[in-house]
Amino acid sequence: MDLESLVLQNRSYRSFDETQPVSKDILRKLVDLARRCPSGMNKQPLCYKLLTEEADISKMLRNCRFAASLGIPLPPAGHCPTAFILIFEDTAAQSPRTLMLKDVGIAAQTILLGAVEMGFGGCMLGSFDPARLNADFGIADRYQPQLAIALGKPAEEVALTEPHGNGSLTYYRENGTHYVPKRCLEDILL
Repeated sequence: MDLESLVLQNRSYRSFDETQPVSKDILRKLVDLARRCPSGMNKQPLCYKLLTEEADISKMLRNCRFAASLGIPLPPAGHCPTAFILIFEDTAAQSPRTLMLKDVGIAAQTILLGAVEMGFGGCMLGSFDPARLNADFGIADRYQPQLAIALGKPAEEVALTEPHGNGSLTYYRENGTHYVPKRCLEDILL
């Protein structure tokens, strides 16, 4: 699969086929890709927690929100992710915050592109309670949660579309399809 196809298939999925698990081995491969990415000042401040057990996934689902702005429960009942990768900052690395956050973005995108190449999809989630997450999974305070990536076999259609007539970029759902408005190339070139 070429890079353009990977990017176009890498959408934020919020509905998954629960009969298609993502193994811990696959999660390890995805993190192995991410760990080899560039890192600001080569501080390498990121650590990861892999979740594949049903009890851990349930804990994570109680601690995070998917597309809260839509005002509907997501993921739909019976369509939960089958794995999560949690990305933490190891504060002992003493990476400048702006660089660490860039590292998180690079790692997350790499993980998701790798997942798409393997036939899976995911969703980056930043809406969670960090203290509760650390407590739920017994993570030391030295590790600060930055991002969660829900993973699984996508069970929904996500379509890119033009911005609304008023220029709004707010995503929406119609007839089971999740629509994501994207700005036109001409509008973002300076």
